[in-house]
Amino acid sequence: MNESSLFLFNSFLLGTGLAMDAFSVSLADGLHEPRMERRKVLFIAGLFAGFQFLMPLTGWACLHTILETYRVFAIWIPRIAPFLLLCLGADMIHEKNSCEVLSPPRTDLRRLLTQGTATSVDALSAGFTLADCELPAALTCCLIIAAVTFLLCLGGLQLGRRFGTKLSGRASLLGGAILVFLGVRLFLETIL
Repeated sequence: MNESSLFLFNSFLLGTGLAMDAFSVSLADGLHEPRMERRKVLFIAGLFAGFQFLMPLTGWACLHTILETYRVFAIWIPRIAPFLLLCLGADMIHEKNSCEVLSPPRTDLRRLLTQGTATSVDALSAGFTLADCELPAALTCCLIIAAVTFLLCLGGLQLGRRFGTKLSGRASLLGGAILVFLGVRLFLETIL
């Protein structure tokens, strides 16, 4: 395998690893809103892919420009995502317990932006692995990460929507529980 093929393969693997949190959150969103329109499904997958593109590119840029400033905040980055996911999951569970049966739950832009941030914080650190890359290679890697994220999120949303319809009123509760579990898992990973 030549060097460029290896780089593309490694970028694909990195994208797959980074996209797992976004996939899980997409699954929860699909469960939370099983009657989500196709346009919204594409928007959510695109939003998560956009975050997964920008965060490693930002990490790469930080490494090449403002490294000293970033080191002060580096300790907090792994602690942000678990907190955000725990809050979102608790909010979904609380919303399920307090909403009327006739009004279906909706995933709003504020929640989606928070989810996009929470699921891509680790991608910021992944940008540091691109330290030896020039800008074109870093952009290529980030595009691959975004494409993998987009496809996995589409799958997660579709699975969530399918099972969300079958699970009826319990879907939002399950979606919230998935986010809480993901937040707890990320928190435990940061302290262990």
